[in-house]
Amino acid sequence: MGTVAVALRESRAARFWDSANGKKAVMAVTGAMMFGFVLLHMAGNLQIFEGPDQFNKYAQLLRTLPEALWAARLVLLAAVMAHTVAAVQLALRNRRARPVAYSKKEAIAATYASRTMYWSGPIVLAFVIYHLLHFTFGVTGVPDFIEGDVYHNVVNGFQNPIIAAWYVLAMLLLCLHLHHGISSMFQTLGIGHPRYTPWFKKAAALLAVVIFVGFISVPLSVVVGYVR
Repeated sequence: MGTVAVALRESRAARFWDSANGKKAVMAVTGAMMFGFVLLHMAGNLQIFEGPDQFNKYAQLLRTLPEALWAARLVLLAAVMAHTVAAVQLALRNRRARPVAYSKKEAIAATYASRTMYWSGPIVLAFVIYHLLHFTFGVTGVPDFIEGDVYHNVVNGFQNPIIAAWYVLAMLLLCLHLHHGISSMFQTLGIGHPRYTPWFKKAAALLAVVIFVGFISVPLSVVVGYVR
C-alpha cells in the first residue's frame, strides 16, 4: 500500500506540474520567495550608507553563518530554476497553441512588463551571477579586490561608469519583472478580487519603484562621489 500511495502522490504531482495552472502556481510561490530575497538584499545593500564598518560587519555576519547562508542559496537557486523552467515551458506552450503570429500584434491589454516577462527574468539571472563573480569572488576585474572588505570592493567596482550603468539597467529589468510578477502572483494564488485588484496593481507598481530606487541609489551614490 505504501508503494501505491507514493505512486499516486507522484502522479498527482506530475499532473499538477504538467498543467498550465500548476506551472503558474509554481511561478507564483517561487516568485514570492525571490521577492523576499530581493527585499532582504536591498536592506543589506543600503547599509553601505552607514559607512564601511557597518557594511563590512553586515557582510561578515553572513559569512559567520555558512550553513544557513548556503542553505538559503540552495533554496533560492532551486526557486530560480523552477521559476525559469516553468516560465519557459509556459511560453513554449503558448507559442505552440498559437503557431501563426497575428498580422497585427495587439498590446492594448498587455503592459510592457508583461510582454518582457519571459526574457527579463533570464537576463536578471545572468546579471546576478555576474554580480556575485564581480563583487563576491573578485574574478571579473574589480580593481584592487580585497578579500573580506566588501565596502571597498563595491565602491571600487561602481567607480566604473559602465558597470554602474549596467547595474542600473539590470535593476530596471528586475523591477519591470517584479511589477508584473507581484500583481500576477495575487491573481494566481486566488487572492485577487475585482474590488481590490486595482489596489494590488498600484501596490505592485509602488513596490517596484521603491526597490528600483533602493538598489540604484548605491551605484549612483558612488558615481557622484557621495559614497567613497
